[in-house]
Amino acid sequence: MSLGEPTSDSTPFFSDDSEAEEQGGGAAGQRPQEEPASGVSHVRALLTVFILFFINLLNYMDRFTVAGVLTDIENYFGIDDGKSGLLQTVFICSYMFLAPVFGYLGDRYNRKLIMSVGITFWSAVTLASSYTPKEHFWALLLTRGLVGVGEASYSTIAPTIIADLYVKGKRTNMLSVFYFAIPVGSGLGYIVGSQVGRVTQDWHWALRVTPGLGVIAVLLLIFVVKEPKRGAIEARPEHHLHQTSWLADLRALSTNLLFGIITCVTGILGVASGVQVSRQLRKKTARADPLVCAAGLLLSAPFLYLAIVFAQTSTIATYVFIFLGETFLSMNWAVVADILLYVVVPTRRSTAEALQIVISHLLGDAGSPYMIGVVSDSLRKTDSFLWQFRSLQLSLLLCSFVAVVGGGFFLATALFIEKDRHRAENYVPTGEADPPIVVPKSGRSTRVPVSSVLI
Repeated sequence: MSLGEPTSDSTPFFSDDSEAEEQGGGAAGQRPQEEPASGVSHVRALLTVFILFFINLLNYMDRFTVAGVLTDIENYFGIDDGKSGLLQTVFICSYMFLAPVFGYLGDRYNRKLIMSVGITFWSAVTLASSYTPKEHFWALLLTRGLVGVGEASYSTIAPTIIADLYVKGKRTNMLSVFYFAIPVGSGLGYIVGSQVGRVTQDWHWALRVTPGLGVIAVLLLIFVVKEPKRGAIEARPEHHLHQTSWLADLRALSTNLLFGIITCVTGILGVASGVQVSRQLRKKTARADPLVCAAGLLLSAPFLYLAIVFAQTSTIATYVFIFLGETFLSMNWAVVADILLYVVVPTRRSTAEALQIVISHLLGDAGSPYMIGVVSDSLRKTDSFLWQFRSLQLSLLLCSFVAVVGGGFFLATALFIEKDRHRAENYVPTGEADPPIVVPKSGRSTRVPVSSVLI
């Protein structure tokens, strides 16, 4: 490799002497026991996964900490819901558009160095955002956008390190651990944000929790994590791989990009159509929301099934069925959020949102990759490429089954939704009001406190 080429894994980054020797060809034959192909010991590989999990946990805690103190932020800056919503919009846009940049860098340069710099930057700007003056809301927007820079540098790279440490079933298990940080971190973000703000009576302190933990994460990343050799664990030593241009990478990934475009379009169509159908159906029945969610899941199931079945024989048919399946599947996103909010009293909604995030991810994308991987491994008869495809294809059929089960649960929810909504709308905290009595109002009964009708 010439001096002009970018160095990646061949350049040590805060590595000790023993690790530096591993990169010398002459020392390889002197080691008493053979090292893993990745160049990282089994113990250090396991520690690496847990450190990456910890950092991913901080990422999602930071995302949802703002949501836990959003009302306080609105009152402090005197802004409306539209402007407060910009905080998440700015962050997501920054994160979204910079992800490809760090993907490019992560494929060509030292990943450990990129993540260390990114997390340090993320911690610094998060801490800076907690000192925003009341007159400069734009500064808070700017710092939240810069947080996306740091998170993009980590989220795009960390899974590739795990991929270079483990293969097959072990890789699935470790990725499950890594992504388990999504529901846990999201829930903790709500809880930590709201509770720290309540205890300190100052929302600024809620934004100072994750930066402190971020410093610990950077130290662990620098002194414990070791950069693995790319592709070596898959019996493809790095010197057999060569870098291609970014455009060549995009062409090779065009199928994945097409799938991503379909997901974006169907998400927009599904959410919009779900809201519209629910709005029209509410004119006829109060059970419209859970019925729309049930219909979306039940209609998506056969199309998801057909997309998986046709994956090997017809690319066009597969994408058509994916388009229809994802559209119906996306119909319940906004509607589910609405259901959650109107069956819970206002003072408990943040906690309810946190619980919904934790439970939905816990029963969904936190454990599902592991389950799919285990089923796939159990069905695989040989290690041929055909059986790798076929076993994964069969295991993914579970998704259609789960969609049907979910539709059934939404149908069951329709039986109780009116009662639960009425209970939330008429909730009176114990000991804070007189017991209600029933009096007529325009020909209908209504419940009012005794004190409101007695003089």
